[in-house]
Amino acid sequence: MDDQQFGQLLNRFGFSWKGYRKVRKGVKKRVNRHMKELGCRNMAAYLAELDKEDEARQHCELLLTVSISRFFRDREFWVTLEKKLLPELIGKKRTRIKAWSGGCACGDEVYSFKIVWDCLQKSFAYVPELEVIATDMNPAYIDRARAGIYSSSSLKEVKEEFQSIYFKRKAGKKLYEVKASLGRDISWKIHHLLSDPPGSDFDIIFLRNNVLTYYEDRLKGEAFKKVLNSLAPNGLLIIGSHEELPFETADLTGVAPHSFVFRKATKQ
Repeated sequence: MDDQQFGQLLNRFGFSWKGYRKVRKGVKKRVNRHMKELGCRNMAAYLAELDKEDEARQHCELLLTVSISRFFRDREFWVTLEKKLLPELIGKKRTRIKAWSGGCACGDEVYSFKIVWDCLQKSFAYVPELEVIATDMNPAYIDRARAGIYSSSSLKEVKEEFQSIYFKRKAGKKLYEVKASLGRDISWKIHHLLSDPPGSDFDIIFLRNNVLTYYEDRLKGEAFKKVLNSLAPNGLLIIGSHEELPFETADLTGVAPHSFVFRKATKQ
């Protein structure tokens, strides 16, 4: 499968060549295996099969999903979240804080958030209840996130003291399992980011390195409008550090010092 053929496949799903350019090698391998399983010798035959069989098309879309993450990715952001952004929310004395991790992959980001939240619980006399919804379209990723088992490379930015507090090393293996307490208050759900959000009035939405990277402009714009509508007034939106908003909007204001963190305007 050459790049032109791969581009044809991406176009069929509304995916962006630019987003897949650096990760296409591994994705191509997965798709090639699927083509062989279906007996398709070329891309034209494969596309015809996807048009004919919904199950094959759905499986192909899952093969095109990319899971590249680690705990505390963009470490300085997590410091800002712990020291400034979350204390501001907690200071409002609300009864509950709602967070959504959209396209959560294998859960590294969600558990990172729960570690920060647990640290704040130890520092504040009062913290609101926390409700976290973590979603991904790939059921295999959700299963791995629920299991909470990670390689040592995923934990390279986790402080050593946190590794002993929040993780348990698997005997005889370079694998770490998150402590059961981190899984509390997390609802893991299968969800496609092009569909309606899994709730509304979220105080925090993580939309990092997924829809804004991998989808073509038209689809990412439509999906982003839905996400923005589900964010509560004064809520925080966090996108990938190398991503950009799909369109300009007065509803969002950048939150220094990070160019990828935004606050939604309050209602007039």
